[in-house]
Amino acid sequence: MKRLSHMITARLTGISPRYLPFADAASVELPMARLLRLSLFQVSVAIAIVLLNGTLNRVMIVELGVPSVIVAIMISLPLLFAPLRALIGHRSDTYRSAIGWRRTPFIWMGSLLQFGGLAIMPFALLILSGDTTGPAWIGVAGASLAFLLVGAGMHMTQTAGLALATDIAPADTRPRVVAFLYVALLIGMVAASLVFGQLLGDFSQLRLIQVIQGAAVFTMACNIVALWKQEHRAPERTAASVVHPDFSEAWRAYRLDAGSMRALVALALGTAAFAMQDILLEPYGGEILNLSVGETTALTGIFAIGNILGFVVAARQLARGNDPYRLAGFGAAAGLLAFPAVIAAAPLVSAGLFRCGTLLIGFGAGLFAVGTLIAAMNQSKTERSGLAVGAWGAVQATAAGVAITLGASIRDAVAGLAAAGKLGPALDGPAVGYNAVYHFEIFLLLATLVAIGPLVRSAHSLEQKSSTKFGLAEFPG
Repeated sequence: MKRLSHMITARLTGISPRYLPFADAASVELPMARLLRLSLFQVSVAIAIVLLNGTLNRVMIVELGVPSVIVAIMISLPLLFAPLRALIGHRSDTYRSAIGWRRTPFIWMGSLLQFGGLAIMPFALLILSGDTTGPAWIGVAGASLAFLLVGAGMHMTQTAGLALATDIAPADTRPRVVAFLYVALLIGMVAASLVFGQLLGDFSQLRLIQVIQGAAVFTMACNIVALWKQEHRAPERTAASVVHPDFSEAWRAYRLDAGSMRALVALALGTAAFAMQDILLEPYGGEILNLSVGETTALTGIFAIGNILGFVVAARQLARGNDPYRLAGFGAAAGLLAFPAVIAAAPLVSAGLFRCGTLLIGFGAGLFAVGTLIAAMNQSKTERSGLAVGAWGAVQATAAGVAITLGASIRDAVAGLAAAGKLGPALDGPAVGYNAVYHFEIFLLLATLVAIGPLVRSAHSLEQKSSTKFGLAEFPG
């Protein structure tokens, strides 16, 4: 067995690093074993995301019979904490501690909040479903508290965790380390969805309690392992005598960075443009193009393939020294081709054109995500990395959540007007509501190009090209 282990190790070390996409994320200061262990905090966040946005969404409506309006409100509650991520990041930058830790207390508190929310959630949901003798308002209050706790813990853990990764990673590998953690988030989401689907296949209320509380215990275990001996103690940096700027001063300094606010505006517009159709593509394919459940489910895979193609193109372009903002602009331009293809698929009754449009949406979203991620990491300064990561995460999460809700609302409103004949005979039929959303996304992409254009020109004129290498390890999630 030992001989076999040496043979495998020799084979792996003989492989070129360009064929090992995450090899260049490791370093002497942050070896791969430590990086993998640190990435477990993203797994805990992935579990919470899958539970809140996927598994419990279906369970509450189908198995527990909770009204969809209440479910929608519950799912949206964690978004209340998304704008606070910048404040959380700043607090972790300036935390006063005799022990010398800045990020660890926030990750630990976030873990406790996640654990507490998941611990009470199944019982609150059972009361909310009406399958008890207690008053219904207790179920509403308990479920709201559970979702709020999980949402707050999720945002706190992720913000402080990414800031910790930025602190302990060397400057030359920092963007790849943060991107590697987003890959861990994606892998964790896929694994969690498969595990929850398998465990809840034979649904019962007892099984629901076991699964959610098991997730609570696993969340704590992941974050304890992730935190173990990660952050170096530096009492001189967290002593009470050290003067730190308050949040308003730190935010003012961040805003004064050239292009920082315009970059946030471009990020919000682009994220909203690509996210608004997130829950509409599959219904569009089924209702308008009469695709089967299997065919609409395959759209997720097509979108993912488009993402991967975007990452490959981005890797080559950034390796050649191209500007990340210009790359993000090309992603938005790809979206301007994608959404007209999706719109044209309905009158042409072309499922192939619809799939091509979906592929292009994924491609454009991949380019845009890579470009904005690298630009953000280039702007981030170590002394306020928590604020930078928090601001970026706050804008991204808030824009995506608002866009998804807005997209569904626009679709329903326009479809209702069309069904009532208030839009005239030219705008009639089930595709009108969907097309209104797609046209609005095109408008947002044009606004994104307007916002990001001066950043490209400024970066080009000042020749501020990033020297950081980019490979598939920079997959932004």
